[in-house]
Amino acid sequence: MGARGDHREHAFVGGALNVFRLERGVLCSGQRLGGVVNDWGAMHIDTERLLLREFVEADAEVTNVYEREAEVVRFQSFAPRTLAQSLEYIQRSMASARERPRRVFDLAVVSRRDGGLIGRCGLGVRDPEQGEAALWYILHPAHWGMGYAPEACTALLRFGFETLGLHRVIIDTEPENRASIRVAEKLGMRREAHFVENYWSKGRWTDSVIFALLKREWE
Repeated sequence: MGARGDHREHAFVGGALNVFRLERGVLCSGQRLGGVVNDWGAMHIDTERLLLREFVEADAEVTNVYEREAEVVRFQSFAPRTLAQSLEYIQRSMASARERPRRVFDLAVVSRRDGGLIGRCGLGVRDPEQGEAALWYILHPAHWGMGYAPEACTALLRFGFETLGLHRVIIDTEPENRASIRVAEKLGMRREAHFVENYWSKGRWTDSVIFALLKREWE
């Protein structure tokens, strides 16, 4: 299970794609996006059953348990990962958390019941000037179908709209990814677009279905 905000992960983690527009100084350190100062320490968000926190390198082994499974990463941009590749991703995620201004909030999803890491959920600010961000997630299959993805995403939507002052958040997924489509629908997002063969992934052209939610719709 996973949404393809993460399929665009290289646009948000590691800076491989320059999709952030800072011409007017928006979202610069000490300045504001939507009236909120962009100056956070380590992220820590509690929900009823989950804790969303920053990644640490020690998370790589647990993360690789699901990232190495072909069925889990079927709708992601990456093939099953080795332990070294999972560690590299976490290191890039940690580096993005130290950037100022911070534009990527890629967080570990932890069960509050037993403290186990069960996945990750992220919010990446694509266009600070327009207040737009993308939402993504991926979960260990043992925790699919339990409502954890909507719960984690709801927490990040609240953070995005109420703390960052975002105007719009999207989820990008493939039309075959029924699980992620159901998550987007549970979040109250609108099906806004279907792009045909717009993204090359794993040796084939794939479609993108875009779901979106505006701040006024959230409120």
